[in-house]
Amino acid sequence: MTIDLKHSDLVAEPKNKNVASGSDELKLDGGFKAPKDVSNDGFVAPENNFYGNAFRNYDAETERRKTVEEFYRLSHINQTYDFVKRMREEYGKLDKVEMSIWECCELLNNVVDDSDPDLDEPQIEHLLQTAEAIRKDYPNEDWLHLTALIHDLGKVLLLPQFGELPQWAVVGDTFPLGCAFDESIVHHKYFKENPDYNNPAYSTKNGVYSEGCGLDKVVISWGHDDYMYLVAKANKTTLPSAALFIIRFHSFYALHKAGAYKHLMNEEDVENLKWLHIFNKYDLYSKSKVRVDVEKVKPYYQSLIEKYFPTKLKW
Repeated sequence: MTIDLKHSDLVAEPKNKNVASGSDELKLDGGFKAPKDVSNDGFVAPENNFYGNAFRNYDAETERRKTVEEFYRLSHINQTYDFVKRMREEYGKLDKVEMSIWECCELLNNVVDDSDPDLDEPQIEHLLQTAEAIRKDYPNEDWLHLTALIHDLGKVLLLPQFGELPQWAVVGDTFPLGCAFDESIVHHKYFKENPDYNNPAYSTKNGVYSEGCGLDKVVISWGHDDYMYLVAKANKTTLPSAALFIIRFHSFYALHKAGAYKHLMNEEDVENLKWLHIFNKYDLYSKSKVRVDVEKVKPYYQSLIEKYFPTKLKW
């Protein structure tokens, strides 16, 4: 599949991307470094999505508004603590399919995300847009390029061979279960119909958790994020912990946009969140109608897959 890429339309020339040394850097988990000011880099974020509205504007009058709101209504009613526990147990068996990372990327051509108000293109387009934008600005962080490529692969849960789960159990913003639902979560009003909403054990700030317990201890709403995290860990990826953090929490906007639930984070989470903030700008704002020459970039990403993953993975 060959599609034209006008890279200059997607990202501007990077400014100083020397992340090897300097006083304006923070050392992150695993020895990686990132600038303190993550907004001062080469990527130029567009002001509007291709519908002409601000990104993540859930109130804009677009053809997708009703679809997106109905999606979140179903998500907020059905995502419960017990439901997520069952899904993690079932899909943690990894007994659905055996295939390579790139084979999974190609499967994603069949997926469109109903929760996304900004784009209705096949998902592989978004993966490559994100990865290529990051690659341009952070050429030495190959683990981050690959993380961008694979971060949404869990959306294959929508396909028949993976159980054909409903959209509300696969995509959309994620949020913790087992504690109070923060009001920053999009379409929060629908949580009132969730069985967990009036459960005293789950209705306090900490709920069943303790302050500083670490997000790895927290049950997060089930979807593509948590599934891909389980797949990567079980197949013994050598990606750093920051990559796994990005994969699992990139849809957790209440945390990395609104700053909610930080009281549950531990020190490693704090460090990894810095990388997630960098990643998120590319994940959100690289969504566009600019197309990628898939065959041209494929050899590079296949080399990264070979570096960080086995040839075949259990899914």
